[in-house]
Amino acid sequence: MSELTVQYLVLERRDPARNMARFYVLTIEPTLFGDTALVREWGRLGGRGRRRLDLFDGHVQAVEALESWLRRKTRRGYVQRHSSCLERTCNPA
Repeated sequence: MSELTVQYLVLERRDPARNMARFYVLTIEPTLFGDTALVREWGRLGGRGRRRLDLFDGHVQAVEALESWLRRKTRRGYVQRHSSCLERTCNPA
């Protein structure tokens, strides 16, 4: 079972030499039907980007998928842009 309680992550990757400025957002959200969704958004900074929803039966599976994507993106050079929003201590500003 996973210990990660992150609900929202914003990652970015910049490389001025290659004219690269990308973002990647990972969010865990409930659905209307009681499932849990891992929402992934990505694209060029300043652009609209793309969005994909992956559905899971439980919260644990969604968190494990988020951790997997986070590891994958970290290996590709993405870094966390904002502090993560924790499950019980999130203060939207």
